[in-house]
Amino acid sequence: MVQRFDVGARLSEMAVHNGICWLAGQVPADATQGIEGQTQQVLAAIDALLARAGTDKSKLTMVQIFLADLADFPGMNAVWDAWVVPGHTPPRATVQASLARPEWKVEIVATAAL
Repeated sequence: MVQRFDVGARLSEMAVHNGICWLAGQVPADATQGIEGQTQQVLAAIDALLARAGTDKSKLTMVQIFLADLADFPGMNAVWDAWVVPGHTPPRATVQASLARPEWKVEIVATAAL
């Protein structure tokens, strides 16, 4: 059985099936902040969703990071490095992309084991 969380007309924020947790792309709630603030917001949203599924960031199996501007890579990485669990860093990809809203600087998609 697939368990879906925060189901909307277009997407669910998270789906859990067979011991795996998939998150939709997480974006900042307050897009007036710089890359550090936006990244902190997104990582906090990931923490909250993972907790609802009964898991945490130490069990991440893959992360995809989308940056509107690669010049923000160092600032995003500084926040990431402070957040990620040492010894449990997941496979990760970071790419530049046009995000759905121009004020968004970062969007992160994550998958984790339960």
